[in-house]
Amino acid sequence: MIFDKTTLFSDAQAVTASAASTHVVDLGATDRVLGASANLRRDIGRGTPVPLSVQVVEDFAGLTSLTVAIQTSDDAAFGSGVTTHASSGAVPVAELKAGWTSTLHYMPPAGPEGMKRYLRLNYTVAGSNASSGKITAGVTFGHQTNDGR
Repeated sequence: MIFDKTTLFSDAQAVTASAASTHVVDLGATDRVLGASANLRRDIGRGTPVPLSVQVVEDFAGLTSLTVAIQTSDDAAFGSGVTTHASSGAVPVAELKAGWTSTLHYMPPAGPEGMKRYLRLNYTVAGSNASSGKITAGVTFGHQTNDGR
């Protein structure tokens, strides 16, 4: 799996409580077409799929389930205007073993509101007493298949 540091959300990030990814990706400002009254709408999920890898790199223990969601905001601190574009759904702790990969394999289409400038992942822990579990996640060049090709 090839990651680029500029598009990495989490690098073996410990997730024992609900939290945002340690890194935020800045997509840059959109521009305005000459004569238009508004800036272009951003949607990196349309067209050629943009691969995303969310992988457990240390077994989780103590929690009930984990949900991973893709969020965007116009504010780098995600203080307001946060939009969730896709979610893995609640994944039971029994599945959260090293090597597990999320069902979020590609950046999703943004919908009518478009994508905002800043991207992050949000991890929601269900249950209490989470004692271990780490995730590495980011945009990748492609998906590893392990099928011998």
